[in-house]
Amino acid sequence: MARKTIGVLAAALGLLVAGPARAHHSFPAVFDADKPVTVQGVITEIKLANPHSWFYIDVTDANGKVARWGFEGATPTSLIRSGVKPGTFKVGDKVTIKGVHARDTSVNIGAAREIILADGRSFIVGPKGNEPDGAY
Repeated sequence: MARKTIGVLAAALGLLVAGPARAHHSFPAVFDADKPVTVQGVITEIKLANPHSWFYIDVTDANGKVARWGFEGATPTSLIRSGVKPGTFKVGDKVTIKGVHARDTSVNIGAAREIILADGRSFIVGPKGNEPDGAY
């Protein structure tokens, strides 16, 4: 009976440990490094979390229609190493985000490479796509 209990506990522990690993993904599985995207908009939400941070912006097109875009970025620790400090990005800031589009082009999602603030400051926040060297 004790062996069965240990087996059940081991299986449960395995599922708990595997959950976060399963939620993480490889870059090429979700994003297309050959589809660069650049959008300008206003930050509406920032999620600094592991394994990836997310930046959400409202982008207004020429007709005044607003579309929400989500961009995956690096971990908070990686952002700090890139020079991002608390308060660098704030809800309401106008930004330009350069990166690559999701493989599913029907959604407004991308992997951010660079965020440029309205004052011209630039921060590398994610992996490089297949753009030529010197593009950022």
